[in-house]
Order: sequence, then C-alpha cells, then structure tokens
Amino acid sequence: MKRKLLSGNRLHILLHVLAWIFLFFLPQYLMMLAWGRSGMMSGRLYFNTAVYAAVFYINYIWLIPQFFLKDRKWIYFLLISVMVFALYWVSDWGNHLLVTADEQRFMEAMREIWKKNNFPKPPPREFHIYIYLVTSILVSGFAMGLRVMGKLAKNEAERKDLEKAKLNSELALLKSQISPHFFFNTMNNIYSLISLNQNDAGEAVLKLSHMMRYLLYESESELIPLEREISFMRNYFDLMKLRINEKVTVNVSFPEETQNIEVSPLLFIPFIENAFKHGISYREKSFIDIVLQVDEGKINFMCRNSKVLSGKPKEKESGIGLENARKRLKLLYPGKHKLEIDEDDEMFQVLLTIQISES
Repeated sequence: MKRKLLSGNRLHILLHVLAWIFLFFLPQYLMMLAWGRSGMMSGRLYFNTAVYAAVFYINYIWLIPQFFLKDRKWIYFLLISVMVFALYWVSDWGNHLLVTADEQRFMEAMREIWKKNNFPKPPPREFHIYIYLVTSILVSGFAMGLRVMGKLAKNEAERKDLEKAKLNSELALLKSQISPHFFFNTMNNIYSLISLNQNDAGEAVLKLSHMMRYLLYESESELIPLEREISFMRNYFDLMKLRINEKVTVNVSFPEETQNIEVSPLLFIPFIENAFKHGISYREKSFIDIVLQVDEGKINFMCRNSKVLSGKPKEKESGIGLENARKRLKLLYPGKHKLEIDEDDEMFQVLLTIQISES
C-alpha cells in the first residue's frame, strides 16, 4: 500500500494533497491573514501541518494495516500513544525553533494589549497540549475511517469475485446436469429413426448438434439473447418427444417477440428437465405445460407437470438441480426475481418472474 500511495495512482495522491490543503493549511493561513501576519507564521504553519500529516500517514500506511486490521489492537493503541506523545515533543521543539524575532515582538505586543484591556489570561500551555491531542485523535480517526472503508471495499470486491467464480462453477455443474443419459437416449432414438425415416433422423441430429454447440460455446457468455435460450429449449422439447408416447401431453408456449431481451444462459432448463424426469409416465396419462411470456421488461415463466408415482425411493438428486437453479437466481438477479415452487399429490408447479432491463 505504501508503494502504491507514493508512486502509484496519481489521482489518489492528488486527493490527499488537496485534503491537507483545504482541511489544515488553508484554515490556518486564512486565520493568520485575518490577523495581518500571514508571512510571519508561515514556517510554523508548514511545520504543524507536516506534524499532523505524519500522524495521519504513520497510522494510514503502517499502524492500522499492520496491527489494528490484523486483530492486534492492544499493540496498535500502545504504539499510537507513543507516536502521538513523541510527535508532540517534536512539534513543541519545532514551534520554539521556528519562532522569528518579528513573531516574538508580535506576541509580546499582543500580551500588552491583552493586559491593558483586562482580557482574560491567555490560554495556558496545557490548552495547547489539549488542542494537539484532540487534533491528533481526529486525524487518526480519519485515517482509521479511510483504511476501514478501503478494507471493506476490498472485501466486497473479493466477495464478488468469489461469487462470480462460484457462479461459473455452478453453471458448469448445470451443464453437466443436463443428463448425459439424455444424449445417449437421443442418439439411440436417432439410430432407430434412420431405418424408418432418414429425414427425421437427420433433423434430429441437427437439433442435437445445435444443443451441444449452445452448451459448449454460447452459454459461456454472461448474457445471451432470450431468443437463443428459447431456441435451445425448443430443440430440447423436440428431441424429448422422440422418447415419449401418446400418453404424455406436452404443451409449450413461447413468445414470438422477445423485445431484444438478454438473459443469463440456462436459466429455465433445470425446471424443464426436472419436469421430464419426474413428471411423465409411459403407462398412464401425464402432462407437462411450459409457458414463457415477456411483459413490460418482465419474464414470466411457468413449468407445470403431473406427479408420477414411480414406486422407487425418492432420489436425492431430484432436488439438487432445483436448488442450484435457486442459488443461481439469487446471485444473478438479487432482488429482481420471484420464484415460487408449489406441489400437491397430483401436480408440481414452478412460477418464476424476472425483472429484466431491455437492451
């Protein structure tokens, strides 16, 4: 930090210089100017400002980051006490050394005026010590505030970096959760189609390649056009239909116009895959309803499916995808989304609303 402060960001250094001019040097200079003695006390003015600057920067550069922020507070308070008292003696010595003959005569004349007009006695020496201590405490507190704010800002930046890394890892996990069995089963279905209808088989291969391209390349972006996400879901539905029979009813509704909206990739597919995984039966009637609407900067998504009693123990994995989707939404759209998941004995339903800014 010291290296950065002294030789790094020029704007940072300029702000420090301006702060010392306006907070310490300028008020004292104007006070001397009002007395008509601005030139007389310039040496002491520079010196006193330098002493308080030393109090600030010893705190800011060394004491606070090395001791206070590392939970060695008792050492910090011990060292700052020693520093403040040591700099007081330096200040007292320097002020006596820098007193000029003209300034001495001026102060003697002021004492005579003070006595002649029966003014109260001038402040004792202890008063000047009090002023020095109070000012040093304020300067140290200011250094502490800047350092703590900088530490908090750094922690926040690190937190955001960690969340971003976590988000990327969760996205990678989400890609892997689009079950490999889906691709294997799709390839088997395509193989069966080749002998029956080569055109349909070729179309299925094309849709599968589009899906894989989307997963491998396009979904790496932070935001993608909503129409690309919809295209991915359409291909998913078309390929899943190769696996289901007439007992399963799938109703899908997507908007014709997406209003140039962009979204994070793979937001909706966990809910859709969950519906196909747990909501269809090959022996009894079942259904899946998917509706996505765009309305005044909002995306409204509904995924509803029948609940099928498979007779198998409830899989732990059944809730992992949904929980990851919930976490991603909290990271991607904090305070800008509403997710409701309801279920009963016959139906499972997801309602998701996302506030989106149009691009």
